Amino acid sequence: MALSRRTAAFLAAAGLLIVAAIVVAVVLVRAAQAPQPPARGTAVVASALSKASDAAGETAAGSPEHAAAQYLSEQPTAVWLTPEGEPVDRVGERIAQLAVEAREQSARIAVVVYGLPGRDCGGHSAGGLDAHAYADWTTAIGQALRDAADTSPIVLLEPDSLALAPECGNAPERVEQLAAAVESLVADSTWIYVDGGHSDWLPAEQMAELIGRVDSASRTAGGSGIRGFVTNVSNFMATADEVAYAHEVASHLDGLHAIIDTSRNGAGSNGEWCNPPGRRIGDPGGTVGDDVVDTNLWVKPPGESDGECNGGPPAGRWWPAGAVELTRDAVAE
Repeated sequence: MALSRRTAAFLAAAGLLIVAAIVVAVVLVRAAQAPQPPARGTAVVASALSKASDAAGETAAGSPEHAAAQYLSEQPTAVWLTPEGEPVDRVGERIAQLAVEAREQSARIAVVVYGLPGRDCGGHSAGGLDAHAYADWTTAIGQALRDAADTSPIVLLEPDSLALAPECGNAPERVEQLAAAVESLVADSTWIYVDGGHSDWLPAEQMAELIGRVDSASRTAGGSGIRGFVTNVSNFMATADEVAYAHEVASHLDGLHAIIDTSRNGAGSNGEWCNPPGRRIGDPGGTVGDDVVDTNLWVKPPGESDGECNGGPPAGRWWPAGAVELTRDAVAE
């Protein structure tokens, strides 16, 4: 049966509307799926595979040590990848596990890559890989993060490496190493922040010059470079001081942004950096942010020692007394 002109016109118009609606829907879905940089409100995964979780399972229920460990195990915190703990043949599996947890928690992966040759200039966290092994390791990390692109991963790359470089006398080498690592890690869905020291370390202009050299070097091969820099990692400087410092550093750079570690700065700094007494956990991640500071995160896991100082065990080991002290205001006794 032939359709009337009016009916045919109506059906044609309806078809156009349906096509337009589909196009709009596809555009909206793609926009929603587009990788977004970290910002205020960002939630990162609280991994069950953490030293805090292990400590909570190993200490007596009802004890202050258990309460502190249990509380800290539940807090979203960056996961540190080291070649000692996650070698090249296992690091991809660890990131895949994190991706599963992140999806379950509607959160993002946040990892600290910490295996640079000559790490920590021979200090409490000395170690790392040789140049060839480091390249293989960061390549494996980059591929695993690309496989977890839907979690829009955040990478904090080699804390202290740039800020220590002038003291260690290896700035050119560090810039080259970090730029190569960025090239291994970079992806449209991965947000990379290099070391930015903290507000009581290098002057802002000097810190910016080092960061800028890494960014420029990582772009020479046509890469997208870094998102920015991270400050206060494993340190205790007040958030307001770090925000001001991040703005000053960024003023010497072109469009770079910052993340601030607030894991242990709730009582500010007493001038010490290695297990100083009287410190407290800081603001939860995702509660700070402006046009320069993307947000804050817990980067250094509270409860893990800075090194054998002020009564603490070797760097990275769980320290029950330190965990209790840091959470004293957050955990009911």
